[in-house]
Formats: sequence, structure tokens, C-alpha cells
Amino acid sequence: MPEPALCAAVLGWGLLALAWIDARHFILPDVLTLPLLAFGLGMTAWLRPDSLGDHAVGAVVGYVAFVGINVVYKKRRQRDGLGRGDAKLLALAGAWAGWQVLPWVVLGAALLGVVYVLVCSVVSGQKMSGSTRLPFGAFLAPVIFVAYVVQG
Repeated sequence: MPEPALCAAVLGWGLLALAWIDARHFILPDVLTLPLLAFGLGMTAWLRPDSLGDHAVGAVVGYVAFVGINVVYKKRRQRDGLGRGDAKLLALAGAWAGWQVLPWVVLGAALLGVVYVLVCSVVSGQKMSGSTRLPFGAFLAPVIFVAYVVQG
């Protein structure tokens, strides 16, 4: 039987890789995101089968929520606001930690993003605007890890 600490290590290293890639290249590769999502559901089925329904719902709700937000944003601004990689990463959060943590994950990531923008604006003097691209996956990843460990 896999140890919960081993599962947390797999998630943590995977999220670290995803955050780094997103921060550098503005992409969350499916080759990392989708296996981590499946592994999260698999480990939930193995370690806590009574929670599998909540985690499967979390994966679906996470994905659909961000895709829906992007559809509305794109209609209003004529450009994408969130990539499908971000939606898959939020689905991964639901798969690992359940649907109940999704609002907290999004809020935590948004707060990290605000801190990032403030630091960039104040410390480095970078000009930020409504069209400045931000690697939201890099903000989601640490919050997902914390949510999984705390929920654990």
C-alpha cells in the first residue's frame, strides 16, 4: 500500500515542475498534468475509497469552472484569460483534495498573484496592466499542495 507521504512527494515534485514550467513558458504540459490528475484519483481510490466521489466531482467541477470563466472572459475581452492548462490544474486539485477545497485554492492562488503583481510593481518597477500575462498555474501549484497536505 502506498504511503501518504510518498503520494505527497509525487504531488509536490509534480506541482513544482508545473509551476516552474508555467512561470518560464506560460504552459502547463498535459504530459505532466494529466498523469498527476489520474494518479490523484487512483491514490484516492486506493487510500480513501469513501472519498472518491468527492474527488471525482472535484476534478470535473475544477475543469468546468475554469473553462466556463474563460468562455465568459473571452466573450467580453476577445482574448483568453485562462488557458486550458489552468483548468486541468484546477481539475488536478479537485482530484487530489476534493471539490470542497476548490474555492480556497482559487482564492489562495489569486492572493499569491496579487502579491506577485505588487512585488513586481513596487520592488522592480515593472508596469502591470489588465493585459499583462501572468502564469496562474505557478500560483495555483503551491496552494494545491498546501490544500492536499492540510486536507490529508
